[in-house]
Amino acid sequence: MKSNIFFGFVFFLACGCSGLNKQVNQIKALENCKYEIQSADSISVANVNIQDLLGKDKFDLLKMPRIALALLRRNVPLKGRINLQIHNPANQLAAINQFEYKVLIKSKELASGFVNQKISVSPGETISVPIEINSNIYDVLSDQKALDAVYDFIIGAEDGRERKQSFSVKIKPTLDFGNRQIQYPGYITIEKEVGSKELLR
Repeated sequence: MKSNIFFGFVFFLACGCSGLNKQVNQIKALENCKYEIQSADSISVANVNIQDLLGKDKFDLLKMPRIALALLRRNVPLKGRINLQIHNPANQLAAINQFEYKVLIKSKELASGFVNQKISVSPGETISVPIEINSNIYDVLSDQKALDAVYDFIIGAEDGRERKQSFSVKIKPTLDFGNRQIQYPGYITIEKEVGSKELLR
């Protein structure tokens, strides 16, 4: 009886490791995919639509009533959606079950969170993946350098020309191992030099 339990336990571990290796291989394939930040839409800060601010050469973000009230409450919700295009050029399935994300402008973190969303890209396939953003950016608006980066990005024009800013999305996959979750080392980083009018379509 003890022998049967032992061999059953060994079999369970072997199956678990096999499943873990499979996930690791799928994530490695995902790292080698081609990424494109297509657009961002439905972006709002404290229920103020960012589209209403685009191209304005003068405004004070902190004096807008809704945002000012949200700052007093230390809860400034940023909501929206980042649309990624992923192309898998390899001959192996690329996939993750869930992941952490970070959104940055000029290397300043704007938002972060966790997405329980399976992404699966077959060999040769190109898919579009919407990432829903829902984050409290109180700390961002309290940081003058980060606030300046957001301000420059929203205005989006200087001497009649749209400014390009470094916009990036970082993804850290997590692996399932039984009832445990293991973080994958490092981030998959997608970067793009983009203007606000080009991105916020």
